[in-house]
Amino acid sequence: MQKVGILGGGQLGRMLLQAAANYPVETFVLENDDHCPAAHLCDHFTKGDIKDYDAVYNFGKNLDTITIEIENVNVDALEALEKEGVTVIPHPSVLRTIRNKATQKKYYTDHQIPTSEYILTHNIQELADQAHFFPAVHKIAEGGYDGRGVQIIETEQDVAKGFDAMSVLEKQVTIEKEIAFMIAISRSGDIAIYPPVQMIFDKGLNLLDFQLCPAEMEEKTYWKAEAIALTTVKNFNSPGIFAVELFVTPEGNVLVNETAPRVHNSGHHTIEAHYSSQFDMVWRILLNYPLGSTEAIMPSVMLNILGKDGFSGEAHYEGLKELLKIENAFFHLYGKKQTKPGRKMGHVTVISNEKADLLHKANKIKHGLSVISHTRD
Repeated sequence: MQKVGILGGGQLGRMLLQAAANYPVETFVLENDDHCPAAHLCDHFTKGDIKDYDAVYNFGKNLDTITIEIENVNVDALEALEKEGVTVIPHPSVLRTIRNKATQKKYYTDHQIPTSEYILTHNIQELADQAHFFPAVHKIAEGGYDGRGVQIIETEQDVAKGFDAMSVLEKQVTIEKEIAFMIAISRSGDIAIYPPVQMIFDKGLNLLDFQLCPAEMEEKTYWKAEAIALTTVKNFNSPGIFAVELFVTPEGNVLVNETAPRVHNSGHHTIEAHYSSQFDMVWRILLNYPLGSTEAIMPSVMLNILGKDGFSGEAHYEGLKELLKIENAFFHLYGKKQTKPGRKMGHVTVISNEKADLLHKANKIKHGLSVISHTRD
């Protein structure tokens, strides 16, 4: 039985482990929090910092294969493990490129992959010197996620909101819609592509609100977007699963926004809505099995369950019992004991052949379910 390790024990690790139960595999998790969502589902849990060289190296040295659920890991240790014969998926070289938004943008330009125009800034003063480039989006190069580390800089008055560190300043573009492709690449190079999703964002939190699958777009735009997404992942020369997020402009141009070399929020709906989920697909890749079917069973909508504004503390789910009566709505709670505003506490997928039915049920859940605590902020 193969020994496979996961760096990170959040909700993505939790859902990976739920899918692992279908396969002959011994699972290991490294995470600093022994009450994390994945801790009780793995065969072996190690408490340790995924950013620490020794912790990652010692965790992985006796494993057959190691993977990630978040990019912010010690890549030096993964490179050392790879040299010693441990299979690392995705390859450490991919993580080096993607984890830093500056090197990620350079990767796009080096491979002629269309992306929004950008400038690198190293401090606030350099940001202030780029007033001619505003309005723009300032993204810290390392450490940002889920809307953190991103600031919109409309005018010179907004410069103070920016980051006094290596960052990417992206020219703001007019966006008609945001879409994402999940693409799986096997260890032998076979490729499987999930139908694209269309993302609708909560502009206040800068987090995904809900997403529709399949995305609605003109056929020529679809083929262009798919070709760009494929070019993006093929040039990594690595097995794994990749989420490629793209902007579609009103003119029909397609620009790569960001890429994640792992299971991703953009693919959560695949658990119920597709024959092989993104999590199932990862185990097929890790264990060197054939890729699964990405075909949709039914159209879907997925929405995140977020901690309600004004509440921090022990999580309580108001309205859950009533909403569980909704037909073809599948609730996933991540087992996080503490809620705080905007924290991802779970997600819901609804499947239906009727778009109006999907949106009606999604809105009913969005407005009927609140994650609160007994104490207000």
